[in-house]
Amino acid sequence: MKISSETLTILKNFCQINQSIVVEEGNVLKTISPMKNILARADVLETFPRKFAIYELNEFLGGLSLFKDPDFDFAEQSYVQIKDGRSKVKYFFSDPSVISSAPEKDIELPTVDVEFDLSTETLNTLLRAAGVYNLDDLSLVGENGKMQLVVCDNKNDTSNNYCIEVGDTTSTFKFNFKVENLKILPGDYKVSMCSKGISLFQNTRIDLKYWIALEPGTEFEQ
Repeated sequence: MKISSETLTILKNFCQINQSIVVEEGNVLKTISPMKNILARADVLETFPRKFAIYELNEFLGGLSLFKDPDFDFAEQSYVQIKDGRSKVKYFFSDPSVISSAPEKDIELPTVDVEFDLSTETLNTLLRAAGVYNLDDLSLVGENGKMQLVVCDNKNDTSNNYCIEVGDTTSTFKFNFKVENLKILPGDYKVSMCSKGISLFQNTRIDLKYWIALEPGTEFEQ
C-alpha cells in the first residue's frame, strides 16, 4: 500500500506531540502527549490492515527519505516491509504496551463557552511573537466586547505582550495556554473553549482535531 504525503505530514506533526505511536487497524490515527495534556486525532485516506506500534516515529519517517516512492507491506505481524524498486527495508514494530496510547473514545467537551476562528496566519504570527519576545503563554481574553489572543507572561504583569483581535463577545473571560502545547499542523481552525479546562481545535480543511488542556488561571463570566 501507499501512504499519502498528507498522512505523512500528519505523522510528522504527531511526532512533535509524542515520539511514539500506536496505530490501530483502520483509517484513524491518534496520539497523546506523555503529559496527557494534548490529544490529537486524524481520519486519513489509508486503511491500515493491522494494529502496530512504532517507538521512534521520527526515525521511521526519516528512513522514508531513502525511497522515492515507497510501498508499504504490512503482511507480517512483527514488521513492515518498505520497498521501492531494488531497495527495501524491514522496519520492526515495538511492543504497544511500552507506549502511551491514545484513548479509544474522543473527548466530549462538557460545555462550549466560547468559539472563534483561528487562521494559520494569525497562529504563525503569534508563535513568531512568542519567540521574538521570549514569552511562554498564550491567552484568549474577552473584555469590553472584544476577543483577543495575547502572547504574554502570565506570571509577570509588566512583561511585554503581543495581541491580535479575533472576534466579538458579550462575555468576560481568560483562557490560558502554554505556547509549547500548541503543536498543531499549520492551517485554519475552529476553536471551542470549555471553562472546565479543555479546548478543541478542529481543522477546517481536513478531518484533524486537537484537544489541548488549559492552564491554571482560566476564568469565565457570562
